Amino acid sequence: MFIKKFTKKLTLITVTAITLGTSLFSSIPAFADESGFEAAAESAIAIDEKTGKIFYAKDADKVRGIASITKILTVYLVLDQIKSGKLKWDDKVEIDDYTYAISSDNNLSNVPLEPNAKYTVKELYEAALISSANACAIALATKVAGSEKKFVALMNKQVKKWGITDAKLINSTGLNNENIPEQYRYPNSSPTEENQMSAKDVALIAQHLIQDFPEVLETTKKTEGKFGVGTSSEVDMQTWNWMLPDMDYAYEGVDGLKTGTTTEAGQCFVGTATRKDWRIITVVLHADNSDLDTGARFTATGELMDFVYNNWSQKEILKKGTTFKNVKPYPVKDGKEKEVALELNAPVTTWIRSDMDDEKYKVDFRSGKEKELIAPVDKGTVAGMVTVSLEQDNLGYILKKDKVEYPMVAKKSIKRSNFFAIIGEHFLEFINSHL
Repeated sequence: MFIKKFTKKLTLITVTAITLGTSLFSSIPAFADESGFEAAAESAIAIDEKTGKIFYAKDADKVRGIASITKILTVYLVLDQIKSGKLKWDDKVEIDDYTYAISSDNNLSNVPLEPNAKYTVKELYEAALISSANACAIALATKVAGSEKKFVALMNKQVKKWGITDAKLINSTGLNNENIPEQYRYPNSSPTEENQMSAKDVALIAQHLIQDFPEVLETTKKTEGKFGVGTSSEVDMQTWNWMLPDMDYAYEGVDGLKTGTTTEAGQCFVGTATRKDWRIITVVLHADNSDLDTGARFTATGELMDFVYNNWSQKEILKKGTTFKNVKPYPVKDGKEKEVALELNAPVTTWIRSDMDDEKYKVDFRSGKEKELIAPVDKGTVAGMVTVSLEQDNLGYILKKDKVEYPMVAKKSIKRSNFFAIIGEHFLEFINSHL
């Protein structure tokens, strides 16, 4: 079980003063889990990193403040620029007046920057992830797009590409507009507005970040680092992810990902952990008791991870060669037999929760492009695909397209009919089609 090593208390003023740290979506219920578990947060979700299978969801479609979790999208765009060659790790980034002003406010950024100084992309990237440095994120956004406002346009373009249509993005950091000078606020945004997404949105972005740029975990797993090495402003950085090794809420296998805190968002955390080569992604937005317990998001995340690892597993529920009553024999053209029975061409392995019945499942068949097979038909010829889902599992996948399909194939070979029989059948088809 997850064990909270220390309980820390902090006043509301202290906790909230610093901001640190869908057409393609499957529709999921607000409280989809029936096992009795409830995450200690206003919104939460847990998914399999590889497949996007949803293991738990609580108000996961509800759009809420995400605070500095925003930075996983910011660094995704930076890494994409690196990959495309438009940006290099040793490129220098000059600090403008706005970025310097943010870095000078201890309530907004904990990594000081020098005015008109230049820092490498690598330095700023690590500070944004390890120490959740807001000014460093702004500097990166400005380097990529020319201004933070233009960078927000890139952020919106990217999330829409992934099928996220409900996100509200106004900056690269997650800061509330209250903390941003009016002239630097995103056009038409309100004085108290901040970035908002659903827990499901966050999980999807985290999945893309880990899958497209797994090297990000080499940074997010660091508990400390140095910034401005060799300069007068050199500082030691400390992670805000207290679930990493040797931290107060250390949890086996955690190597990321990002915290976030504002008054509106409360304590938020998108986490990821791996056990026995099984990586999960969890999101908690506005953890319970955020105003009293500085570790609330980590307690909630640890309990959610425990729930997933202790209750979910993969199990083979159907063997190769299985047939289904609702999958009818497939038409065969020009064959000695006019149809052929179909069977599974591979065993079905599915995610199953410990309280679910693996003998209660539903099967959906999707025929191939050709509505009939043409003789001769070899045994094993693919005729269509099936999805098999447990009746007790209404959670599905984070994207509809992520559902797993299995091939249904001809159970036996069908020989081609003789020449004259085929000619006769074709002639009758022609006559019937022209009557």
